[in-house]
Amino acid sequence: MLKIVTVPDPILNKKTSPLKKIDQETVELVAEMLSTCRKANGIGLAAPQVGKSIRLCIINLEHIGLPPFALVNPKITKKSWRKVEMEEGCLSIPGIYGMVKRPEKVTVDAQNLDGKEISFKADGLLSRVIQHEIDHLDGILFTSKMTRQTPGDPDEKM
Repeated sequence: MLKIVTVPDPILNKKTSPLKKIDQETVELVAEMLSTCRKANGIGLAAPQVGKSIRLCIINLEHIGLPPFALVNPKITKKSWRKVEMEEGCLSIPGIYGMVKRPEKVTVDAQNLDGKEISFKADGLLSRVIQHEIDHLDGILFTSKMTRQTPGDPDEKM
């Protein structure tokens, strides 16, 4: 299992560099990130959270029937006008939960682990987790977007 970096580690506030090539090392890192995310009961994990300053994250929504997947060099190309407020937590900020307003739907461009360019629309929890993880890749923590702190749900962490 990889060690999850927690605040106040400066890597969490740093914008990441694009991943130039997807190789066996990348595939192994993704597998380790997924294993770490599962063991921590997480629903997403970005590379900076495991000490790597690269544009890579994994989304793990198996509990709602979505197979886990990686996003390489993801970027949000469209956001819905409508915003939804939901509670968020973060594996890198243990014990802190709060309400965050985010666009309800997003369109994402990225590469998959085969290096293929992909583009897709996401809404609901998938949209929220993707936005949270891409924020990590841009050095942004959810606490900077929090409208108020809440008691939290210890079962769902991003």
